[in-house]
Amino acid sequence: MGSPDFALPSLSALAAARNYQIVGVVTQPDRASGRGRELKSLPVKTLALELNIPVLQPEKLRAPEAMTQLQKWNPELIVVAAFGQILKKDVLDMPRYGCINVHASLLPRWRGAAPINAAILHGDEETGVTIMQMDVGLDTGPMLARKSIRIGRDDTAGSAIQALSTLGADLLIETLPEYLAGNIKPVPQPTEGTTYAPMLKKEDGLLDFTRPALELERRVRAMNPWPGAWFMWNGNLLKALRVSTVGGDNGLVNGSRFIVEGRPALQSAEGALVLDEVQPAGRKVMSGKSFLAGARGWGEVE
Repeated sequence: MGSPDFALPSLSALAAARNYQIVGVVTQPDRASGRGRELKSLPVKTLALELNIPVLQPEKLRAPEAMTQLQKWNPELIVVAAFGQILKKDVLDMPRYGCINVHASLLPRWRGAAPINAAILHGDEETGVTIMQMDVGLDTGPMLARKSIRIGRDDTAGSAIQALSTLGADLLIETLPEYLAGNIKPVPQPTEGTTYAPMLKKEDGLLDFTRPALELERRVRAMNPWPGAWFMWNGNLLKALRVSTVGGDNGLVNGSRFIVEGRPALQSAEGALVLDEVQPAGRKVMSGKSFLAGARGWGEVE
């Protein structure tokens, strides 16, 4: 069970492993996207169809027709990777070996829907993947295996997703044989250090220039590629895709605009945020310097 790009390496790895038979894939329904609002298949569905694996796309997994199909498939194990729906007890109890989850954090830190974004946003120096047995709680089940990676200074949520999805797939394939053989004793999650990463909303990308520049820089990376970091400029939304910081307050009010070495900058509570790459509303991605060429009235400190 999975939906976004994060789940693709795990599905590919399971399909490539000759000792496992995938009886079916469960993913979210097709969603309307783009200006034309055309229905678009999610990545996991596209890959499953390429692999000739049956696909189930229930609006709610608890729907009778979805439960009937799961019972027909009669899985011995359910593997979940960023599925996007909560599994109820009747689903958790269905497989002989239960349900296991490939979760993109070092549990119990960052349970919830957006663990990768949260790790970058809060300045974590490392993150990782946890393979866990699922229970009725939200990412509260006992752990089977964990692996960590460092979060690089330039990592975005997008680059971290790529790295963790591959790490998760490798750890899944490494863990499964021992788990199925009964050689792994699940370890309860610690009661201390629990944090929660809620689902992201568009407004989470809004840059508040009363906050420190380093915090804003992390928000830009954490919200890339979605929902994107943004603020309003001349009545239009301006996305900040890549930024850097400079120290000092220049005596300016927070949110004041000026220019640093030919790049647009905004004063914040501690230091300033320099826009290295932006995307104005309805236009293509461009460098900060290119943006300034048409940004009349941005302002400059003398």
